[in-house]
Amino acid sequence: MSTTLPGADGQPRCRWCAAAPEFLHYHDTEWGFPVTDDRRLFEKLCLEGFQSGLSWRTILAKRENFRAAFQGFDFHRVARFDERDVARLLDDSGIVRHRGKIEAVIHNARMARELVQSEGSLAAYFWRHEPDEADLGPPQTASTSSASQALAKDLKKRGWKFVGPTTVYAFMQAMGLINDHAHGCLIRPMVAQARKALRRPAG
Repeated sequence: MSTTLPGADGQPRCRWCAAAPEFLHYHDTEWGFPVTDDRRLFEKLCLEGFQSGLSWRTILAKRENFRAAFQGFDFHRVARFDERDVARLLDDSGIVRHRGKIEAVIHNARMARELVQSEGSLAAYFWRHEPDEADLGPPQTASTSSASQALAKDLKKRGWKFVGPTTVYAFMQAMGLINDHAHGCLIRPMVAQARKALRRPAG
């Protein structure tokens, strides 16, 4: 079975982006393009944690609500959330109301502050875990990897929660640490060019 499907413009794209109308823009403009902004990296890891057991369509539809509820995923601000904020979030029908996941975001915000103090930035830390392309299999054939396992293990050692290797792999795909667009996908060479032009952040 082909790993691509033609879009409305006739151009081939990864098959998964045809599963829902809102996926197309996300696929074409975000997924796989390299990200070095700490707040966006933190947001994505949090949202991947919220997605656990759910669909990405559910999370994407609520993304603006999540951003409003968690103050733009500014981890310095989220780290100061207390039990009153947890209660507020549990009462917010615009997000996924799961106490464990909500508390994990607040906890991980505090871990993110510590990580920035020790490593310079979240970007410097995460991009140090960028795998060698030679170690990657064909696009979209895996849900985890040795690199995501290593990153998940190190995050857990540092105290982070809801960061299993599958969650971390999805994060790496989305944030451009790997180019997992299908061969033949219109966007794959654009991501490849963006990755080639990227200045990897230093610690």
